[in-house]
Amino acid sequence: MEIRQVTRHHRLRWLIVVLVIIIVLGVAWFVWRYPHGTNFNWRSVVTTTTSNDAAPKPLAAITTISSNTLFTGNSFWGRYINDWSMASPLKTAYPFSRLSEFHRENYDAWITGLECPTVPGVNISSAEMDATLNFNCSPDYLPEFAKWFNVVTLANNHTDNQGVAGFATTQAELAKNNIQYFGHYDPYQTSDLCEVIALPVKVARSDNSISKGQLPVAMCGYHGVFKIPPQSSLALMEQYAKYMPVFALPHMGSEYQPAPDQLKTATYESMIDHGADVVLGDHPHWIQTTEAYKGRLIVYSMGNFMFDQQDTPEVVRSAAINVQLSISAKDDTQLDKWLAIGATCSSYHDSCLAQIEKANLQKLPVSFKFGVVGTNDANKITKPATAAQTAAILQRLNWASTMSKLDAPQSSL
Repeated sequence: MEIRQVTRHHRLRWLIVVLVIIIVLGVAWFVWRYPHGTNFNWRSVVTTTTSNDAAPKPLAAITTISSNTLFTGNSFWGRYINDWSMASPLKTAYPFSRLSEFHRENYDAWITGLECPTVPGVNISSAEMDATLNFNCSPDYLPEFAKWFNVVTLANNHTDNQGVAGFATTQAELAKNNIQYFGHYDPYQTSDLCEVIALPVKVARSDNSISKGQLPVAMCGYHGVFKIPPQSSLALMEQYAKYMPVFALPHMGSEYQPAPDQLKTATYESMIDHGADVVLGDHPHWIQTTEAYKGRLIVYSMGNFMFDQQDTPEVVRSAAINVQLSISAKDDTQLDKWLAIGATCSSYHDSCLAQIEKANLQKLPVSFKFGVVGTNDANKITKPATAAQTAAILQRLNWASTMSKLDAPQSSL
């Protein structure tokens, strides 16, 4: 028994010695055959690779960038709209409950003028708001509002109704709901008037793919009800116009009038002189006329899109302006750079303009086409205008005549 155990241990010891000798000889042979390892083909040892090792496929060239945007007149859900909403089982969804009839899915963005601060915890009765014209729109509506609107202008005579702190709170509430904003109630507050906006766009490429992107555009809001925006404020648009499309959204003029006065006309034309590609106004609560000034579109007032004024046909109708923007790629070397910067432009007071200047990007050849979508908020709810109402809206706008006087790159849909 003991002899067998000794023999077994002896054999195991010799087996280990032989294995060690084989390993040492193998290593010695490898060092002699490949002294620096330079000629050794590792693929003979590792014969498979993973797909993660493959280089990323380059994107196909961009052929077009386009955006279909709807700009609307005044929007508001305070005072009596809040009363109607709280009486409805839909609550905060009530003011927006028929907006699906405008086929939001066909648009890349909706933009409006928000004519009230949105400050939580403000309790003002509708009667008191009516008497004082001191407004507030509850931020409880913002999650529903954000399902429809991407961007708002705050340049009007009511966004300061809850004071300086209330204006800052409004900006914070909008940001919380991923709604971009621009403009200020004070036209002398130059740092807040213009903003680079990340405009949602569709990107078509040479491989027939279509994807979503963001294009940097400038939007400038000017409040001129109590004091006319100075030329120094209007001149802010020039620094943006060197690089990108500029949309001016002013808020001024006499209320309840079918056409602008001479002061308003001169101010809006001056916006074109300072670089605006298009001027889309509101405030009068009525639709006003349009003009092709130097071949560019001016809409003097779009009217009420969502408001609680209900007493006349004039105050319940509005002209939403459909703007189709397109860029055809002739030199696509910059387009991906523009889109990369655009993806960083959704924050307020971002560095987008500085990024564009630093990259020395050239202004893109943008084309615009314009159309009108008639709206009506009679019977306490916003919805599409009827065919007859839309015909009357187009007549007030003098739309056909204005479209015939636009110059390239602007034209009618």
